[in-house]
Amino acid sequence: MVIVTIRAGFRVVIPKAIRTRLALRVGQRLLAVQHGDRIELVPMRPARQLRGFLRGIDTAVPRERD
Repeated sequence: MVIVTIRAGFRVVIPKAIRTRLALRVGQRLLAVQHGDRIELVPMRPARQLRGFLRGIDTAVPRERD
C-alpha cells in the first residue's frame, strides 16, 4: 500500500510502480468512481485494446430459457 498526498489544485501523483504495472501514459484518461468513502481510478482503454481479454473463459454455465 502506498500513501499519496492531495496537492494544490487537488492533484494526486500516481506512484511510478503503479503507473508501470498498469502501463499508464501521460494524457491517458481515468474514470473516477466513488464507492462509499473511497475513490477508484479506472484506466480508460480503447475497445480495440480489449480484444481477446476474455479468451479461455468458461461459457458452459446454466442459462435460463428465453
